Amino acid sequence: MKRKKWKVEIIGIAIAGSLLLTGCNESDSNTNEVKDLEEPDFQNVTVHDPSVVKDDETFYVFGSHLMSAKSDDLIDWEQVSNGVHEDNVLIPNAAEEMEEALTWAETDTFWAADVIQLEDGKYYMYYNACRGDSPLSAMGIATSDDIEGPYEDQGVILKSGMTDEPSEDGDNYDGTQDPNVVDPDVFYDKDGKLWMVYGSYSGGIFIMELDTTTGEPLPDQGYGKKLLGGNHSRIEAPFMQYNAYTGYYYLFLSYGGLDAIGGYNMRVARSENPDGPFLDAEGKDMIEAKGADGSFFDDEAVAPYGAKIMGNFTFSDGDGYVSPGHNSTYYEEETDAYFLYFHTRFPNRGEEHELRVHQMFFNEDGWPVIAPHRYGGEEIESYSDDQVTGSYEFINHGKDISEFAKLAEPIELESNGKISGAITGEWELEGNQITIDIDGTSYKGVFLSQWDSNSSEQEMAFSAMSDEGVTIWGSQSIE
Repeated sequence: MKRKKWKVEIIGIAIAGSLLLTGCNESDSNTNEVKDLEEPDFQNVTVHDPSVVKDDETFYVFGSHLMSAKSDDLIDWEQVSNGVHEDNVLIPNAAEEMEEALTWAETDTFWAADVIQLEDGKYYMYYNACRGDSPLSAMGIATSDDIEGPYEDQGVILKSGMTDEPSEDGDNYDGTQDPNVVDPDVFYDKDGKLWMVYGSYSGGIFIMELDTTTGEPLPDQGYGKKLLGGNHSRIEAPFMQYNAYTGYYYLFLSYGGLDAIGGYNMRVARSENPDGPFLDAEGKDMIEAKGADGSFFDDEAVAPYGAKIMGNFTFSDGDGYVSPGHNSTYYEEETDAYFLYFHTRFPNRGEEHELRVHQMFFNEDGWPVIAPHRYGGEEIESYSDDQVTGSYEFINHGKDISEFAKLAEPIELESNGKISGAITGEWELEGNQITIDIDGTSYKGVFLSQWDSNSSEQEMAFSAMSDEGVTIWGSQSIE
């Protein structure tokens, strides 16, 4: 059965992922009851740089170091593989099978892999190896008849970092302008064309068209078309999601460094075309998101670009994320829901990291907003003012790239539509669509009843974004 990474045959008004949530604007009754959630039995796994793909009824994530995991419900996860060794089910003999890539990149491991099923029914793994302290990298394709492998190497398709031979563009390789050929995301556009967006730091994020039969780059593209970045800006992990209702391709990115003090955070921009131009929430062209000539890791130059959807944060009970990033997304057609998959570290846990999945919604301006708590089986509903009024912990994710967490502050959503506490403003609810005005800035998003795994309580939460691309969260305080 042919399976694309996301479907585009969407007709009518979507329910969970739409701008207008069906049935949610028709009732303001104070007698509506929020559906009770059963306490989720979360089983955690480790997959760095998770890229999601669905096979029949099972979700898989593939990542760096030949890590992978699977789940039928996005709650109970099972580790499938971890580490480059002879017992890895994906590629048992990777050191020999991918010798060309590993030798070129001067490494013994792999970075963020991406898997997709193409027209011939086979699963194509786009693997990549990188030296790490330079853009000396190689990207190749391995295929399998089974999504869990074993995968057989089909050869290297791109290289970067060369010093004594022409680059893929035929010129001398320039790390400030040419890409580091890692972090691939392969996807079909709405017309059935196959593309790959890729890149990390170095010369930026690039996109190229692939052959739908072989999965290899179409000829005479070199490295493809640059979308953003350059001069070693800390931007990586591109992932593309099409929304047929809004008509936009959403390019997700991670800024900063991936370690616990790197300030990793997730951003998004959008375009009507898979190869751009991509604009952020303020209308700025992402091609300008790059460091100044001669600079290195110039975070201040790129921080204003891209709508920031999540960064470091901590609630008052100590729950939070450190350097969340390298995300993928998935549209579940059966339930009309979007999900965000990413790895994250945690407060006071060092470099330990785990996979997390959160629901994703689109506000009335067509920008994605992320549920504050991990997915626990919840479904969005229509809510009344009485159900959402009360005390909340408030997070403003800002636009900066920083190792420091955004700390929760107490606020009150009052029954008269006012906001008091650490911030002051006004709020208005219609169905599940929330508008919050703070100091002349309007934030638009959604309310959602979620399970807070740290407090083991079900509570209301909201997520909203401003026209400046700043995301705010609220999580109800339970006494």
